[in-house]
Amino acid sequence: MSIRLQIEATRGAARAGKLITPHGEVETPVFMPVGTLASVKGVSQDVLEELGVQILLANTYHLFLRPGVETVRRMGGLHRFMAWDRAILTDSGGFQVFSLNDLRKVSEEGVAFRSHLDGSSHFLSPEKAMEVQIGLGADIIMAFDECTEYPADAARARASMELTLRWAARCKNYFEEHKREVPWVGNSHRKQPRPSTEATQALFGIVQGGMDAELRRESAARTIDIGFPGYAIGGLSVGEPRELTRDIVLSTLEHLPSGQPRYLMGVGTPEEIAQYAQSGVDMMDCVLPTRAARHGLLFTSEGKVSIKQARYAQDESALDPACDCRVCQRYSRAYLRHLYAANELLAQVLNTVHNLHFYLATMRTVRAWIRSGQTALQP
Repeated sequence: MSIRLQIEATRGAARAGKLITPHGEVETPVFMPVGTLASVKGVSQDVLEELGVQILLANTYHLFLRPGVETVRRMGGLHRFMAWDRAILTDSGGFQVFSLNDLRKVSEEGVAFRSHLDGSSHFLSPEKAMEVQIGLGADIIMAFDECTEYPADAARARASMELTLRWAARCKNYFEEHKREVPWVGNSHRKQPRPSTEATQALFGIVQGGMDAELRRESAARTIDIGFPGYAIGGLSVGEPRELTRDIVLSTLEHLPSGQPRYLMGVGTPEEIAQYAQSGVDMMDCVLPTRAARHGLLFTSEGKVSIKQARYAQDESALDPACDCRVCQRYSRAYLRHLYAANELLAQVLNTVHNLHFYLATMRTVRAWIRSGQTALQP
């Protein structure tokens, strides 16, 4: 099997271990930074490595439009294209197409949509989403799903779930017929010898069902019947209250296999990802740390800091005295505020590095807690 979860410690519902991928082992539970266009905005790959990032997420919809899957494929796949020799997961594009609203039309066959870049017409079917992701060459790829809007009545939620299940079966069929080895990178963009053992991509299924716990249970059972090496909980953070998000996550986790990866898609403040990891989630991603950084919102051990505020103009203290990231070790709040106020590009870079470090450190703390046997999780 190309992907497997090796559980090494448990504490209540939480589990710590390793996700074995063709491009190395990933310590779980893990937070995956989002590199939408094969790039985490403002942060180079060497800095990501220094931060301890073991797996990145890239976006199928955006890469499909630019630079195009054929360009990436000819360059040897995403790993070689972006000079990243650690694990990569690509989403299916379903959420991005969902977000297009008036630019899309959903049918049984797939989704017709217009590009947000130039208005050009495109079509994504389950088969096309698989073709694109196989061409991109990520270690883990996702089934094409329909993200149910919020609010949605019972009939709409069921119809959307049923469509996602039919699409999941089509995705698996196409994937099994066309899957290929994951391109190996080595330590640079230059071609390196492949490992002796063969490694293929892994296709994960996605559980939908809106905000209906019973539909989520049914979706989980039927997605498991189709058969995937890992399962994701999708369709959250679409406008529902945070409390409802948590209720749906917890009720859905009960129905996912204990021995396979559990991936919660697109959710999480630092506090929330810690809670979900304690609840048994193995993988999470979210644009929040990078998006918030670009707007001057920084996460610290003392709470959120809006660095744009004038009160930091002469603050000589570190952003977070408890943080050992390169930003907090070197720069003052006053300097970070000045960079942001002056619209310097360096502001976005430093803010993003800190926020990513904070998220990754949060996961390291959770993993240590699971393994240590401590009675309380220390911040």
